This record gives sequence, structure tokens and C-alpha cells, in this order.
Amino acid sequence: MGLTRQYLRYEPAALFGLVASARAGVAFVALRGERGRYVAVPACEHVFVWDTRKGEKVLILKGLKQEVSCLCPSPDGLHLAVGYEDGAIRVFSLLSGESTITFNGHRAAVTALQYDHLGGRLVSGSKDTEVIVWDVINESGLYRLRGHKDVITQVLFLKEKNLLVTCAKDTLVKWWDLDTQHCFKTLVGHRAEVWGMALLSNEKRLITGSADSELRVWDLAYIQEVKDPDEPESKKSKGSSSPGAEENTEEDETLELDEHPEERIVKCSKVGSIMREGRDRVVTLGTDRMGKFLACHGTDAVLEVFSVLSEEEIQKKLEKKMKKARKKAKQNSEEEPERSVELSLQEEIQRVTNVKASSKIKSFDLILSPKGELKMVLLLQNNVIELYNLDLSAQVPQAVRVSRITIGGHRSDVRTLAFSSDNIAILSAAAESVKIWNRSTLQCIRTMECEYALCSLFVPGDRQVIVGTKTGKLQLYDLASGSLIETLDAHDGAVWSIALSPDQHGFVTGGADKCVKFWEFELVKDESSVQKRLSMKHVRVLQLDEDVLCVRYSPNQKLLAVSLLDCTVKVFYVDTLKFFLSLYGHKLPVLCMDICYDGTLIATGSADRNVKIWGLDFGDCHRSLFAHDDSVMYLQFVPKSHLFFTAGKDSKIKQWDADKFEHVQTLEGHHQEVWCLALSPNGDYVVSASHDKSLRLWERTREPLILEEEREMQREAEYEESVAKEEQPVVAGERQGETGLAGRKTIETIKAAERIMEAIELYREEMAKLKEHNAICKAAGKEVPFPVNPILRAYGNITPSAYVLEVFKKVKSSELEESLLVLPFSYVPDLLRLFNEYIQLGSDVELLCRALLFLLKIHFGQITGNQMLVTVIENLKKTTISRVSEARDVLGFNMAGLQFLKREIEAKDEVTFFADATERFEEKKRKRKKKEKMVLALL
Repeated sequence: MGLTRQYLRYEPAALFGLVASARAGVAFVALRGERGRYVAVPACEHVFVWDTRKGEKVLILKGLKQEVSCLCPSPDGLHLAVGYEDGAIRVFSLLSGESTITFNGHRAAVTALQYDHLGGRLVSGSKDTEVIVWDVINESGLYRLRGHKDVITQVLFLKEKNLLVTCAKDTLVKWWDLDTQHCFKTLVGHRAEVWGMALLSNEKRLITGSADSELRVWDLAYIQEVKDPDEPESKKSKGSSSPGAEENTEEDETLELDEHPEERIVKCSKVGSIMREGRDRVVTLGTDRMGKFLACHGTDAVLEVFSVLSEEEIQKKLEKKMKKARKKAKQNSEEEPERSVELSLQEEIQRVTNVKASSKIKSFDLILSPKGELKMVLLLQNNVIELYNLDLSAQVPQAVRVSRITIGGHRSDVRTLAFSSDNIAILSAAAESVKIWNRSTLQCIRTMECEYALCSLFVPGDRQVIVGTKTGKLQLYDLASGSLIETLDAHDGAVWSIALSPDQHGFVTGGADKCVKFWEFELVKDESSVQKRLSMKHVRVLQLDEDVLCVRYSPNQKLLAVSLLDCTVKVFYVDTLKFFLSLYGHKLPVLCMDICYDGTLIATGSADRNVKIWGLDFGDCHRSLFAHDDSVMYLQFVPKSHLFFTAGKDSKIKQWDADKFEHVQTLEGHHQEVWCLALSPNGDYVVSASHDKSLRLWERTREPLILEEEREMQREAEYEESVAKEEQPVVAGERQGETGLAGRKTIETIKAAERIMEAIELYREEMAKLKEHNAICKAAGKEVPFPVNPILRAYGNITPSAYVLEVFKKVKSSELEESLLVLPFSYVPDLLRLFNEYIQLGSDVELLCRALLFLLKIHFGQITGNQMLVTVIENLKKTTISRVSEARDVLGFNMAGLQFLKREIEAKDEVTFFADATERFEEKKRKRKKKEKMVLALL
């Protein structure tokens, strides 16, 4: 079958106009050995790393399709964990910018991420209400924790104990023992969602933020600590009790523990509350890495910063208070005042200052610099990052704004776009400014303040631009100087549409005042200079019965199409303004339309989600296409063709063929409503603007696009998506409990299982062939050449069993368990025999033991019931135990060696340290003696 019609594919070329998305948090990252200078922010599906000092983008961590929903830098500062909208987690290296590990476990957006203090484990919480703990080093999931009934908002590892704290929108804070993987305690002191929490004072305190202006504070006592006799009592300055009383309290404690078994590990008691100034809910609550400062903000623009006193500072304060109390007591000649002296919660957690940002805060991060300054980075709702410094040594600490990253984007949604006639410059205009971008470098060349822009165009010659505003004004800007030349009151309502006349002598505007106005360009004398300047002259007006939403000229300038609020499109003759055609059929107003280059077709896009293609000679409707899942916001023909693009509120951009009435391709990239798009005059570029604050550039490639192949790819993608959504396979004898497997079934795990099955089948075939070959050789009495399988030859003439191991090693560590879970049992006996063979050779013992134990766990009944496998299991038991103990011995020896080296290095360092100190001491002595001699000489 020959190619009936060839289309060229449009590919995404760039994302620009975005400083940061407000979906996920902002985080300081260590880059090039510097902390507190570089910040990582989400940018739709990517993560941008900005240099706050220079205001430049230094690194882009490229995502796939899904939007970023969560960020967390690793404690060593070398990696960044990124959670996505579809539940995937990718770990990026900040040195190379590459994604090294992918974890698939959640079924919905990742909402919380946290590393443990060593960076070896990562815990994630999600919208699917589940918490998963991942092993970062082994690149695999450890277990899934179920218990919450709503979206997880925060997850925290404890440093000293193997415990985890999680909070969610279900008003609960849960404590998990990770040794036994169960929830041993639930805090129920909240009436509304728990939006955030933080651990303070060496994990002796927990602070939670909810939907009110209270930050609740809980004291944590770890029961093992209470029983430790050597430890001094914690802040019991209320007077000493007798030893007998102590024994009683101990007895009471043991009784209490038996009554409340959940308090065997940790005891939580509410101490009180700290009042915020904000009246609304807490959006983010967090501390700096040292836990010395606590900050939180609500849905407004104020960040409240508190300082948390350390134990030494608390002790000093207590001593001061004691002295004062004693003085008072002496004056009043009273008894010892020790009983009444203790610090209030407000004195331990003190308010430092409030930081007022320029717009609503979405998230923040704190870092304490070595100079003693507190650095705060704020991610704002309006596409801005602000960095503040707080000088803590000042009497009244005040936050000073150090830098602000704004130039790379608009503060609000872009409502209009236009291309210059040479395809090089792009105009974008929003509620507060007009920006001109260079298409090739994507740099912002000009930023000019404007009113709320709704439509725009480049004046022929590309030296000026005109913007139509919501207040009915036309604003004319000069690009060379970046200044506003002229403002005209064009309409009494919003200027909804503007169209350049094909002869380029003027333009037409349509507004909410039911008028279509015709304008011509003219040169007028400028008062300030000798030269003439460009101006606009109002020539004619066409009065209509309804608001005008869109106007378009036909290419020969004979007809003018006007879309009205009554859902019709009226076509008039330009010269006489007489009525020619009425196009009716849309159920809701036509928001956009365009006429093709030869003037034969007009395409209209409406809020009823349909696109209609009409003939302009008789006004007949050729076809109605259901185009988008929401309103069609913009429509434009590709120059010199009958293909056109539509943009919809369903975040998609689609290309259509107006002759064949076919959908050609969908450009997916935006995550929210697409407001407008513009095609370059040569048709090679499309630029689009969306509610996600991003501008995207799409480029026409030379690659032909065949519709049948496109449909096939679409079907495959749909199948892969449906596979991932299927229910998990049931493991015999397992109930849906508090814990579960960390992974989830994806198309990758199914493909991995298929590869293992194919490898085992090839192994079976080759072994059968080898048997036959041996029999033939025996019968012939001589060695007959054996044909080698081409796959094995490609791997370097390896044995069939070695090939199975190669395939097994190529399965991603994070997908191993899920792949083995979908592997049919008929392949398991062969695998077990092969495992025995490999482990005897001592190859990949760790990986094979992990797979072996998992297979034994899920197929326990079938394996134990199979008589043929008894000997295999016995052999495996012997070889595995011996090999694992060997591996353990090697590890132990290496650890001992490393510790020895560490001790040696430390000893050397101490020697040099003491040598330095002695030298310095001698130097000081010499200087002092010199001084004394000089003084004596003077005397």
C-alpha cells in the first residue's frame, strides 16, 4: 500500500518562560562544593537547579512526561530524589545530572520524601495513602506500610532509633517500628488534617502543624532511656524526691507499660502549643538541617521563623532564672524557690522574625551558613524564587532579600503569543508584562510593563508590537527602546481579538462592546524628536448585536469573519461591510477560528469542545470533529497548507487535516490548560502557553508521520497503561496486612519476566540439543561439529546456563521481586537447579540468594509438595549457607581492615594536630617574651 498523504512530525524542542512550578518544594543543594548558593526547584516534568547569586540556570534534571510532585536532596549532597505525579521516584546524580535509579511502587502522586541520616534508605509517602521504604544502595524496595486513610503529608526517619513517623490528611500521626514493620502508636490529638511535622531538640520533641493557628508540641521519651540508671534525670528542677518515691514511680511505670503496650518503645505527651500569627492552615513546616531553626507558613505571603534552644542554652537560662528566684527569696526571706523554676514552651521555642515575601509562598528551605547567617529560599506562587538572609547576631534580626529570580518568566498566565515575520522573535504577554524572546537561544530580550493583555501582533517590519488589553486599550510598544509609544482607548470592553490585514496597511480589532473596529498605520510627527513615529488611526467601525470574541481576515482581504457570543460566526464583505454568510451549529460560543491560506476553508473552535470545518464559498459545514475534552481555546492553520493546530483546556495540542478530517498527531507536554499558541510564518515552529506557567516550543522535523503507525503506537501505549493498572497477583496464604511488597506491576516488570522465560526456554532447547548431539557422537564414534545458537554466539559463545544468569543480572534491582512474582511456576524448578549451579561457582551470591529466598516465599507450598525438588533444595541449602558465610567473612575482614586504616589515619592526624598546637603555643611564648623585653627596654 502506497503512502496516501505524508505528514511531518512535530517534536518538543524546548520548555522556557518558567522559573519554578509551585507543585513541589524547593530545596538547597550542594553543587561544586558550595552549600546555600544553589537551589533545586520543580519545573513541570523537569527539575531546574538555579544559581541564586547569578540568577542563572546551571543544571536541568530531565524528566519524562509526568509532573514533578516532590523533591528531597540526599544528606551527602550528591543526589536528589524526585517524586512524580504517576508515583515513580527517580534518584538523580547532581554531578552528572543523570537519573541513576528508578523506583516504581506508588499508584498515585508522591507527596513526601525523606532520606535517613546516612542516605542509605529513602521513605516515600503518596496520595495512595501508602508509605514505602526503599533501599537506595541495593536499588530495591524494602516494604510497603499501610495504615493511613488519606494522603500522606510528611514522613520522617529517626536518627538514633529504627523508627519512622508519618502524618497524613486523616488527622493521624503514626509511629512505625521498622524492625518489625508495624504501627505501634497513633497520635490522635488533631481535629483536622496534619499538614506538616518536624523533630526538634535531638528528637526529644515533635511539632505538628494542622488546619488552625496552633503548632502542637509533643515531648518524646524513649522507654529504654527512662530505664537507663546512668543517665541524669531530664530537667527535674522541681525539687528532689526521695529514693523510695523513685522506686514507686518505676513500679508504676512498669504497670503503666503493661496497660499501654504501645508505649513500650516511645512515650508521647503533649506539652503545649505555639501560636502562629497566620489564621489559616499550615502549608509547609520545616527545620534547618541542624534543627536549630523552625519555620512555617500558611496560604499567605508570611514565613514565620522560630529559634529552638539547645540543651546547653536551656540549662543556662534555667540557672539565670534560679539566681533571680534566689535573690527574690532572700529579699522576701522565703524558703528555697527551686520548685517553681522551669522554662515555658515559648521560652524554649522563640519567635525570631516574620519574613514578608512579595507573593503567596508555596514552599521554603532553610540553611544555616558557617558565618552564622540563616539563609532562606522561598518558592512563590507567581513563578518567582526569592532568597533572604537573616543576620542572627543583630539585636533585632531582620530578613534581608538578597536575590530574586524573575527574568525567566511571567508572573501570571500568558494569554497571547505572536511570532515575528522572520520566525526569530516570539512575543508573550500576560497580566503584567510583555516579553520578547529569542527563539533560538530562548533568552528574554525585552520586558515591558503592560495592562492585562488578551491579544497581540507584531507590526510589519517587526520593530513595534501592539497589545490589546482587558480594559479596552491598544498599547503600541517600540522594541528597540523597550518603551510604550502610545495608548489608545479602542473599545469600551475587553479587546478580545486582533488581526493584521493581509495588505499589512492596518489591522482590525473586536471587543466586548459589540464593535469591530478597523485601524490603519500612519506616521505622525513626534514632539520629542525630528523623526516621524508610527501611530494607529481609527478608520471604520462595524456595530453588531453581540460581543465579538474573534475576528479574522480572508487572505485576499475580501471577507472578514466575526465570531459572536450568540455561538454564530458572521462573515462580512470588507469593502462594504455588507453581511455575506452566517455559520451556525456550535452549541457554545466560538472562541477561536482561522481561515486557510487559499481562502476556501474556515475552521472554528468552540467552548462546546468541537471544531467545525466550513466552506467559505457557501458557508456549508464540511465536518464537525470532537476535538478536545474541554473548551477549544485556540486554532491556527499551518501556513501554505490545510493542516491546522488546536489548543484545548484539556492540556493537549492537536494537529488536524482539514481535507481528510483526520486527527494527525497530539503534542503532549503541558500539565494544565493551554491558553494560546502561535505558528511561525514558515510553519516550522509552534509555541504554546499554559496555566502551568510554561511556554513550550515545538519544531517540525523531517521525519514523516504515518497515521496507521501512529494509531498502533497509541494502542500500545493504552495497553501498557492498562497492564500497569491491573490488580496485583495474589500470593497464596497472604492477607492484605499492614505491610506489603514495595514494588508494583509495570510493563517493565512484565517484559523482564518474559526475558527470563525466554532465556530458560532457550536453555531447555540447548540442553536437549546437546543430549541429542552427544548421542549422535556416540553412535558415529567420532566428534561431530555442534551448531552454536546465534544468541549465545553474540554473547561470546557462552554456555546456555551462563546466558540465563546474564539475563537475570540485567533485570533492574528495583523490579526483581515483581518480575519473579509474575513468572509461572513451571519455570521455577529449572531456575532453582540453575541457582544451585551458579552459587556453587560463587557468582553473584547476593543477587541469587535474594531471588532464591523470594521464590521460596511465594511458591512455598508447591516447592515443598514436589518430591523431585527435595534433593535440589537440600543441595541449595548446603551450598547457599557455605557461600553466604564466605561472603560474610570477606565483608567482615574488609570492614576490620577499613576500621584499622581509619584508626591509623586518626592517630596520624592527632599527632599532627598536637604538633601544630605545640608550635603555636611556642610561637605565642616567643612573642610574649619579645614584648616583655621591649617594655623593659623602654622603661
